[in-house]
Amino acid sequence: MIAETSCDTLVVLGPSARGGHTLFAKNSDRPPTECQPLFQAPHLKHPAGTVRCQYIEIPQISETLAILGSRPWWLWGFEHGVNECRVAIGNEAVHAHELPGDKGLLGMDLVRLGLERGRTATEAKRVITDLLARHGQGGSARSDMDIRYYNSFIIADPNEAWILETFGRYWAAKRVRQRAAISNVFSIEEDWDEISDGIEPYARERGWWSAPGRFNFRRAIENPDVRYRGEARLSASCKFLASEVRPDIAALMRHLRDHYDSGTIHHPGRQDKDPRGWSVCMHPDPGVSATAAGMIAELPMDLSKPMSIWCCMSTPCTSVFLPIDFVTPLPAALITGTDQPDPSSAWWAMKALSDAVMNDPQRLTPVVQEAWGMLESEMLAGDAAEVGGQLSRRVQRVVRTGQALLDKIGTTQPFR
Repeated sequence: MIAETSCDTLVVLGPSARGGHTLFAKNSDRPPTECQPLFQAPHLKHPAGTVRCQYIEIPQISETLAILGSRPWWLWGFEHGVNECRVAIGNEAVHAHELPGDKGLLGMDLVRLGLERGRTATEAKRVITDLLARHGQGGSARSDMDIRYYNSFIIADPNEAWILETFGRYWAAKRVRQRAAISNVFSIEEDWDEISDGIEPYARERGWWSAPGRFNFRRAIENPDVRYRGEARLSASCKFLASEVRPDIAALMRHLRDHYDSGTIHHPGRQDKDPRGWSVCMHPDPGVSATAAGMIAELPMDLSKPMSIWCCMSTPCTSVFLPIDFVTPLPAALITGTDQPDPSSAWWAMKALSDAVMNDPQRLTPVVQEAWGMLESEMLAGDAAEVGGQLSRRVQRVVRTGQALLDKIGTTQPFR
């Protein structure tokens, strides 16, 4: 079955960013009630053996890097994350003429494996492409039904970034020049910098490609029937990147809340076939996807400067981006959550607030955005080096503010 999923990922290399450091951002869109807490693991050494990914076991390596990421509660892999070497990766569902098989690596597996094993963006890209060649892609990306798709990725570090788009065991890669965005569409055409062996003969044998000249990866591989779900969002991200002279973290926060001409306020009622019915910040209406989590990471080249990592749970337009320290253990509220509503889970608390706001989004969204905006402005003005010592206190403050907002605007409808 073709997935009704949507995500958006952006990268701005240091020379094009306001602070001079590479910026990475992603919204992860998942089923509306699929909890997506944070996950953290230290630098580890391993005995010889295997590691169990979502559906298959693969050989484990002797040493894995420390990682911090966001993962749907039932999955082994990540939607997006960063590692101790300042590599950031996010993935997107993309749709080809053929569906993946029932066993293989998920895109989320590959995000986590790339982070655990890649010390640079180029090395993480090589990790992912080597794993694809050995194990392929396959298995359902949903816990409640059989949904399968291939994956594209943005892989970034302080010095460089790549777009990597995949189909089965095949792939194409393009080096990012200054800034780039991807969505749920193939975007690499004849402009690839690297491509896997055998993809052109494979496409020609199946009648997908017969033109002379340089191989066009997207035109040969993509299933165009679902391109409308990502094309308008990709256009919105490219417009944002083109309009911002030197983007910063605050600008990326605004973009991850984007609802086209509505600014940062969701207007329900668009039809599924309307390309603008799928926005960068997603809600359950009109499709089955909703934004479950967002992340923005600033990746300084100077190792004396800490990474600045900002994480958001549930829909960004109704939630808050919280600065996370890579080293400090995460508070329980940020790593807690399963398939059942849980008051101790920050994700479920933000989901409750989002549902309440969606009872009357035009009236209530500005109420919550004003409260979160004041808190974010205060945190953006703070010292990134002090984030770890303040994290628990800030989480408590977010919980209190969220509960006060929920009390102010009323109770939620049943979880959707």
